[in-house]
Amino acid sequence: MSENDGSLFETALGELSDVLARVDQSRIDAACELLAGARQIVVYGCGREALQVKGFAMRLYHLGLPVSVVGDMTTPPLGPGDVFLASSGPGETSTVLTLMRVARDAGATVLLLTAQAGASAAKLADATLLIPAQTMANDQGPRKTSVLPMGSVFEGALFLLFEVMVLKLKSLTGASPEAMRARHTNME
Repeated sequence: MSENDGSLFETALGELSDVLARVDQSRIDAACELLAGARQIVVYGCGREALQVKGFAMRLYHLGLPVSVVGDMTTPPLGPGDVFLASSGPGETSTVLTLMRVARDAGATVLLLTAQAGASAAKLADATLLIPAQTMANDQGPRKTSVLPMGSVFEGALFLLFEVMVLKLKSLTGASPEAMRARHTNME
């Protein structure tokens, strides 16, 4: 690894730290309480955000929470008492907007993770967790804020945020490490 490579790591980690330091802790706690109290949880994200959201869904399952991912054949219909968690960094993803409307029409609570507080998705959500990071919506020209490309800062922040949320949910639900491990698949 060259000296320049080390500097890139330091810069990227610093950017992630700065973003996560600006996330409202009370909204993280509120989101965790919403998830812990849900009858069922259904999650969705597009592209690389989907990878982070699916990883979070796996951990929700390990915690013993009833969770599904949009697109899986076993995803149940949503209704009152359910939570639809959607990630849309730019806040204008057409698929996310459509699914949010479907969830709301069914009576579910919509929890949105986004970087754009004024976007269409934020206006549709019942609860919003703002992650103030560069996304594809602002990755060019003078609005570019990160050394990382496109939405990587948002996606990296999602990963770390979700891991902290798992720790908070573990405390809220009383899930033990042994119970979480027992729910890990044996089909690998």
